[in-house]
Amino acid sequence: MTITRNALTETEWRERADRHEARVDALVAEHLRRRRAGERHPVEDFLFTYYNLKPSQLRRWHPGVGTALLGEGARARLDERFYTEAGGAVVLDAGAFVEARPVLGFVERLLESVASRPAHLGCFGLHEWAMVYRTTEVRHGQVPLRLGHAGTDRVVESHRVQCSHFDAYRFFTEPARPLNTLRPTRESQADLDQPGCLHANMDLYKWAYKLAPAVPSELVVDCFELSKDIRVLDMRASPYDLADWGYPPVRIETAEGKAAYMAAQSAFAERGAVLRERLLRVCRGLREQDPRDR
Repeated sequence: MTITRNALTETEWRERADRHEARVDALVAEHLRRRRAGERHPVEDFLFTYYNLKPSQLRRWHPGVGTALLGEGARARLDERFYTEAGGAVVLDAGAFVEARPVLGFVERLLESVASRPAHLGCFGLHEWAMVYRTTEVRHGQVPLRLGHAGTDRVVESHRVQCSHFDAYRFFTEPARPLNTLRPTRESQADLDQPGCLHANMDLYKWAYKLAPAVPSELVVDCFELSKDIRVLDMRASPYDLADWGYPPVRIETAEGKAAYMAAQSAFAERGAVLRERLLRVCRGLREQDPRDR
């Protein structure tokens, strides 16, 4: 049994799908152009390499759990995984989805844990600096370090490094790891992630697409846009000199730079909180509509 909350006529869902595709096309056009030309981008490539959803997958529209698609055209969805027919409409089979995606439990616990905590600001993006601390190897070889290697090391050594996010910490150089006030692990992620962390908010995109097609595609793209915007701050505040790429630095080694970073970090935390709650509603909706829980 699959319970639905609302239904879209064929005209309505096709219009939504068209709007979604046009939105994604605009967001990924430059990436696709660069990929065809064999060009690399030190900021935006991250959204398609670290986050491994393909542009074509991002473009594919899904209504999400609890929405029924009406009309003969909707029947083509029955060839796709997790779609089924109920009451003459095409819907997501919540039970089949929950059974096939055990990651749902982890994602829901993580989102709830992060949402329950206050935002901690003031890390100043030092995770990127710690990734090149006392090494000649850098992650973005096509751009120079703004302060050079010695200057970069001095910034790390003159600050309190307090990264709570495992997927940033795991890229620290070996000399940088002991300088961090925490020792994040995958197992402690739900205990340490917090809503002020840039990467915890960027990862809302990852959790959104990992729960597709249960997550409405519009929400996936909202999370993508947040991740895209945060990535810009992350790299502007990094030790890399990206001025030639059109990204003026946020000089976190200065008082003015710290203030600018914290203001942007706070705004991203507010945006992330809204999207996190929307994702949690999807998780709860899946639980409510899973017939095995009845």
